[in-house]
Amino acid sequence: MDTIYSLFQKVVKEHENAPAIIENDRAMTFGELSNMVDMITCSFPQEVHSIGIVMRHRTEMIASILAVLKCGGRYVPAEPDFPTGRIHDMMTEAQVDFVLTEHAFAPKLSSFPIRYTDCEICGVETPSWKRNAIEDPERPAYVLYTSGTTGRPKGVCVTNRNVCHYVRAFANEFHPGPGDVMLQYSVCSFDIFVEEVFTSLLNGAALAIPADEDKADIHALMAFVERHHVTMISGFPYLLAEMNHLSVIPSSLRLLISGGDVLRGVYVDHLLNKAEVYNTYGPSETTVCASYYRCNSGTVLEDGTYPIGHPVLGAQIRILDQSGNEVAKGQTGEICIYGGGVSLGYIGDHAEENRAFERQPDGSTMYRSGDLGYILPDGNIAFLHRKDDQIMIYGKRVELAEVESRLYRCKDVQQAIVRAFTDEDGLSYMTAYVVPSDNKLKVSEVKKELSENLTSFMIPEFFVKMKQIPLNVNGKPDVSKLPVVMKAGAL
Repeated sequence: MDTIYSLFQKVVKEHENAPAIIENDRAMTFGELSNMVDMITCSFPQEVHSIGIVMRHRTEMIASILAVLKCGGRYVPAEPDFPTGRIHDMMTEAQVDFVLTEHAFAPKLSSFPIRYTDCEICGVETPSWKRNAIEDPERPAYVLYTSGTTGRPKGVCVTNRNVCHYVRAFANEFHPGPGDVMLQYSVCSFDIFVEEVFTSLLNGAALAIPADEDKADIHALMAFVERHHVTMISGFPYLLAEMNHLSVIPSSLRLLISGGDVLRGVYVDHLLNKAEVYNTYGPSETTVCASYYRCNSGTVLEDGTYPIGHPVLGAQIRILDQSGNEVAKGQTGEICIYGGGVSLGYIGDHAEENRAFERQPDGSTMYRSGDLGYILPDGNIAFLHRKDDQIMIYGKRVELAEVESRLYRCKDVQQAIVRAFTDEDGLSYMTAYVVPSDNKLKVSEVKKELSENLTSFMIPEFFVKMKQIPLNVNGKPDVSKLPVVMKAGAL
C-alpha cells in the first residue's frame, strides 16, 4: 500500500520538471520540491514521532510537512496567529518532539524545542545525502484539532492510509493532473488544507499559494487566481458566495468545491454556468470528505440547501437510529460513515468522544458523526443538523461547551452559558449570557481573556448581562427564557 510520501515520489519521478508550488515571486518544480524536502530531513534526528508546524504559508511549509511524513512522523499544524495558550495545549497533548517554525514566531513557542526553517534551508540544490523513507501506510500522518465537548480541543489522528484513500477518491471524481492548479487558501488547521495540498500534489497538479495581500478581498484573490491560471478552488461556502456576486470569474477555473458547512442555492446560483460546482460533506474524523454532490445537475431542497450527495469512492454512509438499525428512505437518523477515511480517533484523554468510533464485526470501524440526515428518493443524502450543540461558525466547528468552559474561567464571571442562534441567512452565531461576580465586569476584558485560548471565530458575537440564569424544573438552563439577540443577514 502507498504512503503520502511514496505517492509524492511517484509524481516526482514522472513529472520532475513540472510546476509543483507557485507563489507570486517564485515557482518550484516537483524535483526542486523533493530536494528541499531532503534538505529538511537531513536536519532531523534519527527517529521522529510528532512534529509541530507553526509557519507562514509558503513553499517551505509544504516541504516541511512532506519531510515529517518522509521520516514516518505526524505533523501537528497551527497557524502562527493562533492564541499562545491554544498552541501550547495542542503541542503539549500531541507530545511534539520539536516545532518547525520561523524566528518571528519563537516567542509563542518558548516552552518547546524549536527548529527554524527561515535560515537553514538552502533551497533547491541537491542534498549531499538522503534519508530513507519510512513507508508504513498505518503510521499517523497528522493531528488536526477540532473544538471539544470537554471544554478543550480534540486532536483527530489521521493515517497515511486514510489520506491516500482520499487522494484516490478525489481523483476518481475530479480528475486532477498536470496542468491543473489548486488554490491554497485554507488555514492549515482545517482539513480543506489537506484537500488542497495532497489531492493536487499527489496527482501531479500544482499548488498556488497566495500572499496575505492577495487574500485582502475577493477581487485581489481573483486577480491572483487569474494571474496564476488556477483551475480548482476548494473552500467554505462563504468564499463561493462572495464569488457568486462577481460579474465574471477567472476563465481558468473549472472546479469549485464547497465544504465545511451547508451550501445554500443562493450562494452559487450565478456560478453554475461558469464552472463545475460541488457540495461536499465529511467530518475531520473521516478524512476531509465522505460524500460529494454535483450541484450543476442537481436541485436544492425545500430549505434552500443542497444535498450532500453520495459516498466517495471507498466510503459507505448509512443512516442509523439510536439502536444502530438502518432507517428507511426518507426517515431521519444519524449519518454514520464507514470505509477508508475513518481515522484512528482522538489522541489523549478523550475516551468518551472516542466512543463515536465503533468497531464492526469485520474488524473495520464506523464513525457516528453526530449529524442527522435522511436518504432522498433519488438515493442522495440530505443533511439536517447536529444532534448535539456543535455548530459551524464561518465553516469551522465549534463546541459550545468549550466556549462556555473558557468563559467560566474569566475572572469577573460568576456564571455563564453560551447558546447558538441563526441569522436571517441561516448562519450560526453565538450569544453569551453572563452573570458577573461584581460590577467591574467589562466585555472588552472578557473577550481579551477568551482570546488567549480561543480563536477569533470561537468568541461569542454578543454578550448579555444577566442577574441570574433561568432554570427549568430539571435544574438546567431554560433556553426559552433567555433573551434572543437578533442578527441581520450579511449575504
